[in-house]
Amino acid sequence: MHLRKISALTLVALAAGVSLTACGSGSSTKAGSAAGDSDSSASAPASSADDSGGADDSANGSGSGSGSGTANASTLSSHSGTASGSGAASGAGAASGSASGGTCRTANLAFSTSGAMAEGELLVNLRNTGPSACTLHGFPGVDLKGRDGTVSAARSKVAAPSVSLAPGQETRFTLHYPPNHSGGSGVTFTTLIVTPPNETHPHTLAQAINIPVTDGSAPGPGITVDPVGTGK
Repeated sequence: MHLRKISALTLVALAAGVSLTACGSGSSTKAGSAAGDSDSSASAPASSADDSGGADDSANGSGSGSGSGTANASTLSSHSGTASGSGAASGAGAASGSASGGTCRTANLAFSTSGAMAEGELLVNLRNTGPSACTLHGFPGVDLKGRDGTVSAARSKVAAPSVSLAPGQETRFTLHYPPNHSGGSGVTFTTLIVTPPNETHPHTLAQAINIPVTDGSAPGPGITVDPVGTGK
């Protein structure tokens, strides 16, 4: 009888222990769940903080990028200004160089003819029509052209001076040819082709020159030209 009471008490105690264990397990599970919820709710602000931090970093990055762009733009502007300045200086140097006196060009000369002091002489006048002074030195090329052909004037033995022409100034040279006193028709040239010294572009003048023809020889001997600057 006594043994049965003890067994019954033991069973009651065991049942109570099992019940308490079950209750403790449930509360720990709930506590763990609550703790997990608390952890997840705490981690959410940290994530927002990271996002805001990333936004700050992005803002900082764009700021530095903008600054760099500004620096590059100012640098390019500075280089551009320097380049254009040097170009302007180069242009000014070229302009001053062309303004100094050089060889008189055919395009900047006006040509005319006039009678000389003696028979058988023709003055050819050259006037500077350019914007700046120019120089002439040497013999011109002179060709006489007519229906029967073309004859080139030979150079005389006169020394060639250097001639400087300011804008509007004029100089001249003399063409010598034998006048026709033969009594015959002779040969008539109708065109004078003049090339200034140190030039390759000729200028054509209408000019009638009649020379004799003797012994059936071709016209030409006795036609000579003086250097520029020696005409009277």
